[in-house]
Amino acid sequence: MSRLWKIGIGILALLAFAAVLTFPALLRSVFGLRRANRTEEQARRAIVPPISTPTDTREKAQLFWLSPASPDTLEPSTVELDLSADAEKRAKQLISALIERPPSQTQRTVPADTVLLQFYLLSDGTAVADFSETLETETPSGILNEEMAVDSIVRTLGANLSNVHRIKFLIRGQDSDTLAGHLDLSDFFTVSPQLPPQTPAASGASEGQAPTANRLPSSSPRASLPASGN
Repeated sequence: MSRLWKIGIGILALLAFAAVLTFPALLRSVFGLRRANRTEEQARRAIVPPISTPTDTREKAQLFWLSPASPDTLEPSTVELDLSADAEKRAKQLISALIERPPSQTQRTVPADTVLLQFYLLSDGTAVADFSETLETETPSGILNEEMAVDSIVRTLGANLSNVHRIKFLIRGQDSDTLAGHLDLSDFFTVSPQLPPQTPAASGASEGQAPTANRLPSSSPRASLPASGN
């Protein structure tokens, strides 16, 4: 074997040895970064004040999570919540409960560390929901998982609010092409309320009459964010 070949093999051996030594440290750094991102989301949630208003009343609401019998479908669950008469605040309370209070982890539709940063409701029934990046990064990639996450939010709003007609999803205040690589988030989703409404702010939840989330045509007008939100 020539001297150059021996030198080359020696260099490769040294590089392989260095890779073996540095790989555990690199792996620890990756996991540490993931833990740091999760800690950031948890800290953000901790400083977000509870959504409560003087008009809150104890009501029964229908929230949509995965069905325990058929995990590829959504099923309404009746939950008692303190809900505001203000539609915008009511929507925030409903989405927060959807994230924080699933009957079990296997029925969860939205990642646990997701934070609803803002929710805007315009007079024409257009809603804009702004979520932390966790909704995008921790929702399992796949069209079914992504549809279940979005549909659970859309159906929950439709079952408890009569004045939300369509919704746009933002991630940290920005448009996102997809949720986790598959479901298109570039347009609005139609919110179909159940009838008859229970109150001026909430629609009734008759059994077996679940609203659906349908995509509006791409020519649908986009909602403009108000100058400030609650």
